[in-house]
Amino acid sequence: MSSTTRTMAAPRTRVVLAALLRKELRVELRSFEAVPAMSLFSVTTFVLFHFALQRNALSGDLASGVLWVTLLFAAMLGINRLFVADAEQGGFDGFLLSPADRSVLLYSKALTLLAYLLVLEVVAVPAFALLLLGSALWPALPGLLVVLALGDLGIVVIGTLVGALAVRTSVRDLLGPMISLPLLVPVLLCAARATSPVLGAVGAGALPLRWLVTLALYDLVFGLITFAVFDFLLED
Repeated sequence: MSSTTRTMAAPRTRVVLAALLRKELRVELRSFEAVPAMSLFSVTTFVLFHFALQRNALSGDLASGVLWVTLLFAAMLGINRLFVADAEQGGFDGFLLSPADRSVLLYSKALTLLAYLLVLEVVAVPAFALLLLGSALWPALPGLLVVLALGDLGIVVIGTLVGALAVRTSVRDLLGPMISLPLLVPVLLCAARATSPVLGAVGAGALPLRWLVTLALYDLVFGLITFAVFDFLLED
């Protein structure tokens, strides 16, 4: 591809990406199928943990485990709905007939799922602090945001890959969690281990660099895998 062609393709790609993102957000704003369900699930789960554990406050490993398990299962609701509208309303066929680069659809879906997770965490993290943390969230917030960013990235790349794989099957609601949950176990493990010192009983501790690096490398590997195979998943 010549430099002139690349120069022309870049703005066109951005325009297509912006159009796809607007479409995704409009679909969600009209249907309210994913984000409200994810948020309600997380808050309800925290309420259940609040009464089931019968503790005034959680800290350390237990607090980080409860937080990340809840966020992970809530994310499953968004992953399952990520490609459904395109599969049921002919969005895949229309996109494949267009001259747009297929990777643009990957970027739009990944950014859409990331937006879902950000809204989820705006609701879920304060609810977690109110119901289960029992202490001020502000000291732990900077470190927690770092881990959330890396954890979200892992959920996004794996969720986008699995969502595209499962949506063309008749058992997508079952197949999606069956495939994605084993792949997300390392994300859960690294994120929970990294969050544990941040939510310590004696105050926010230092972030463990080992777990952050491991999580970042895992995100990178699956990001490359998703980018490499996504084109093939769009085919029937």
